Amino acid sequence: MSKGRLTREAILATAFELASKNGLESLTIGELAKQCSMSKSGLFAHFNSKENLQLSVLGHANHVFAERVIEPARSLGDENIIDKFKALLDHWLGWNHSFQGSCMFLDAWKETSSSEQTLIQQQLKATILKWIDYLTIQLRKGRDNQQFRADLDCEQAAFELYGLYLSAHLFYSLRGEQASQAHFWQGVDRLLADWTTP
Repeated sequence: MSKGRLTREAILATAFELASKNGLESLTIGELAKQCSMSKSGLFAHFNSKENLQLSVLGHANHVFAERVIEPARSLGDENIIDKFKALLDHWLGWNHSFQGSCMFLDAWKETSSSEQTLIQQQLKATILKWIDYLTIQLRKGRDNQQFRADLDCEQAAFELYGLYLSAHLFYSLRGEQASQAHFWQGVDRLLADWTTP
């Protein structure tokens, strides 16, 4: 790996940490240059604009999300889809809480909302849709291998799971992490019981 590539990855790791704390919209080349002990012109050479910087950070965030949320659950295989699902949801909720109770993707979506979709909004939309599709695929696996009910509506189930996640996201801010997790897992247990009822 080239020195330039290593430098870019180190910059993105720092940018990701800054965006995690302060939001993607607050991320600027000037602030990032300061944190990386670089000149603005040196950093600008890597990204050329604030928008390109933010897009690059979103791409980096996708990789981090896959490493923290998807890969640990994927390693469990599909033999026991319920255990895999619980691991997946646990890491997903942990992703939320690693940003002081906020989800980088959801926060960035709110920050960039406008009547016309920007490139950042398009990437955020694609990221969230990809994750919903992944959840739906896991639900179909559970249905196809008869661990979930044969009549399970997997798209509706993914919708309900995302609803629980959004509620946990809000309740973290209102009631704190403990209450947020308790409500989230109570809801998950109810859904899983319903999905597996003969």
